[in-house]
Amino acid sequence: MPTEPDDAELELIRRSGVVLRVGRLSLSAGTGSYRVKASMGRIAHALGIERHHAHVTLTEITTTSHRGRTFRTEVTEVRTVGVNTDRLAELELLAQRVEARAPVTVEDVGAEIDRITAKPPLYPVALNALWAAIACAAFAFLNNGGPVEVLGAFLGAFLGQGLRRVMLHRGFNQFGVTMLAGALSSLGYLGFVQALHALGVTGPVHEAGYVAAALFLVPGFPLVTGALDLAKLDFSAGVARLTWAVMIFVSAAFAVWVVSIAVGLSPDPPTALTLDPALMTTLRLVASFVGVLGFALMFNSPWRMALAAASVAAVPNLLRVEAVLLLEWPPQAAAAIAAFLVGLGAAWVAPRLNIPRITVYVPAVTIMVPGVPAYRAMYYLNNGDVPQALTYGVSAALVVTALAVGLAVARMVTDREWGFEH
Repeated sequence: MPTEPDDAELELIRRSGVVLRVGRLSLSAGTGSYRVKASMGRIAHALGIERHHAHVTLTEITTTSHRGRTFRTEVTEVRTVGVNTDRLAELELLAQRVEARAPVTVEDVGAEIDRITAKPPLYPVALNALWAAIACAAFAFLNNGGPVEVLGAFLGAFLGQGLRRVMLHRGFNQFGVTMLAGALSSLGYLGFVQALHALGVTGPVHEAGYVAAALFLVPGFPLVTGALDLAKLDFSAGVARLTWAVMIFVSAAFAVWVVSIAVGLSPDPPTALTLDPALMTTLRLVASFVGVLGFALMFNSPWRMALAAASVAAVPNLLRVEAVLLLEWPPQAAAAIAAFLVGLGAAWVAPRLNIPRITVYVPAVTIMVPGVPAYRAMYYLNNGDVPQALTYGVSAALVVTALAVGLAVARMVTDREWGFEH
């Protein structure tokens, strides 16, 4: 017959449950599995759990907690995966406070977790959509867009991200929401351009930049964290996260492709601007800063965190763009060096602001993710032009890999836990 748990077993149940709540919050906020394990381990140690082991995938956590001769194994599932850098920072601060006051009580930690869970997003729907619009407008300029492309991308991204935010918060399927947001952003861009054309302000050539309006849908956060999971030899989490990122991207690209087919467009690059070289360099630097700032704020970063990410990324991204365009470097080589510089900058800035490194370097490299070539690869693949699709697809994959390599090397150089296997 089953026996009632004794006091020691009941206490372990309470403590392991709190640790698992921390893991669920971390995982749902979009961080990599290595950070989830680290957060749970620090809380478990402060609560007096002698040994704590965890297996983390994209949506599931399995933990075993040991205290004396008693152990408890628990499994939980996270159905909603997103990005919330403010929550990641709050959880990091919680772990620091708990470690400093160890040992702590379950009630104290539970109350802090309740507070973090109940904290609403920092920005309402309109502001969140505005940050995405600013990021995509900067992205459009960095991809040779002119004033019309920049304004069109701004409008399209604002509409698309607004729709995505509202529908995701109401629990709709992520892939369906992504397709609807991609279609709306592209249609918003095209509607703006057609209105200008009807008024005689511009010609139809500006339709070529419509892809930029949907670049907020490029899953930069899971692509980077998934690749970093692989660098830590956590293949179950890394492969699952990358698969999810690819599915999100394919959903967005399919919607954009449907719009392009319906209206007879192709994602050809806009005509390059002819500006004074010094002015162009300055504008690219500003666009890099503003673009990263927009992405960081879209990820729900507080302003000081977003400004840190933008400051760390502006010069490396400018160097990346200039190296490819002026020095004719391979895009993947320029991306790897830029990501390495971002990683070094994040290693210096994050401790001084007392924020997790991931909240700095992931938004910083998101603007370097090759969203436009990836969209073009899907367009040509859907149209049956396999050679062109492979050209763009392989280029995009190499750049994403290079970004992960650059960040991983920077982390190995600056973090002993990454430089050595324990």
